Amino acid sequence: VQLQAFGGGLVQAGGSLRLSCAASSQTFSFDSIAMGWFRQAPGKEREFVAAINWSGGSTYYLDSVKGRFTISRDNSKNTVYLQMNSLKPEDTAVYYCAAQVRPAFYSDYDPYSPRGYDDWGQGTQVTVSS
Repeated sequence: VQLQAFGGGLVQAGGSLRLSCAASSQTFSFDSIAMGWFRQAPGKEREFVAAINWSGGSTYYLDSVKGRFTISRDNSKNTVYLQMNSLKPEDTAVYYCAAQVRPAFYSDYDPYSPRGYDDWGQGTQVTVSS
C-alpha cells in the first residue's frame, strides 16, 4: 500500500489542522485496510495517535488527544483524515499515516502497535507555537 500524507503546517496553540493520507494499492481494496496515525517528536520514540478500522466502525485514540482529535475515513476516496483541534505545543511532531491489512481474525487486529502496520507514509510536520 502506498501512502501519501499531507496537511501539516505551523499553527498557534488552540488552532486546528486537518491531516489527510491518500492510499493506493493494486492488491487490496481500501475497505480492507485499517489505518493509523503516529507521531514522532525530536528525541522521542514514535507514538500511537489514532486508528480506525477498515469499515470506519471502530476508532482508537491516545488518551491525551481524546476529545481534541478525530480520525475518519472516506473509502470512496481511499483517504483517511485526522482532524486536530485545540492543538497544544506538545502536539508538535512529524505525523505519519500507516496501513495494515485486515487480519483473518478481528482478535489479531492491533491498532496501537507500530509493529502491526505494514506500510508507512512519508510523514508531515506539525508545529504548534505557544
